[in-house]
Amino acid sequence: MRLAIIDLGTNTFNLLIVDVDVNKQYKIIFNDKAGVKLGKGGINNKIITPEAFLRALNGIAKHMESIQKFNAEKIIATATSGIRSTENGKELVTQIKKQFGIDVKIISGDEEAELIYRGVKQTVDFTEENALILDIGGGSNEFILVNKNGLLWKQSFDLGISRLLDRFNPSNPITRCEITEVEKYIDSQLNPLYEAVKKYKPTTLIGSSGTFDSIREMIIEQKGIKQENLINKNSYRINLFDYLSLHAELLKSTYNKRLSMKGLEFVRIEMIVLASIFVNFIIQKIGIKSLIQSSYALKEGLVDKIING
Repeated sequence: MRLAIIDLGTNTFNLLIVDVDVNKQYKIIFNDKAGVKLGKGGINNKIITPEAFLRALNGIAKHMESIQKFNAEKIIATATSGIRSTENGKELVTQIKKQFGIDVKIISGDEEAELIYRGVKQTVDFTEENALILDIGGGSNEFILVNKNGLLWKQSFDLGISRLLDRFNPSNPITRCEITEVEKYIDSQLNPLYEAVKKYKPTTLIGSSGTFDSIREMIIEQKGIKQENLINKNSYRINLFDYLSLHAELLKSTYNKRLSMKGLEFVRIEMIVLASIFVNFIIQKIGIKSLIQSSYALKEGLVDKIING
């Protein structure tokens, strides 16, 4: 069976098309994303603006062309924070059903975290040591504590980068005072995470979704590594020194400078600085010693759940 998975995120709508065989194995046929910036201008007021509403419908239209091109037999669509936390999110879901015939399921933060875990575990071999998964989204960020025996703890926080961008609207480039203000706010919101970290003491951070994909690609470009030379295409162990050097570069960068940074997707140019501040804050606060990027996240986790229940 050929399945099309649409992950309606706050910053991007992600499409995954897979073939599932009789042995419950799947092969990725096509992968794409549409930048929709659903949270821009309204997320902290719990509103999807008319402009964002239109970008969302255009994003679905783009993906429908690919779905039809690849003759997917079934479409599964989920919506996360940018839709579940807004007053007119259900209106968008209704319009998508009316215009495209797609039933969109709005999932909770808890469900989102579980699907991310199921996606990441397909690409990263968990060990006896406890690790912390972080998925940075536009509307929410998910933290999941894991080891080889399974999922230990999970929670979704409304600290997505669209929310932070809307709240702080930083200078270009960001100032030291603004960085401090952002970090203080993040710190004030994460007490449940700190309690879990005290108990489980993770030293490895596993990052999934767009921010970490961009960090990986920028570092690979800087180091001159060819994609075909990577042993594992779906995960990458990021040298902490390389990340911290990139982080320092991002803090000094202007919007125009980031336009020319190789490996950085256009849709992330506005958000990557705040996203990196978030990542660096977690690394320093928790005492992370190693960093791994996973290319699989929610949509691959959803495929796993569909196949294996």
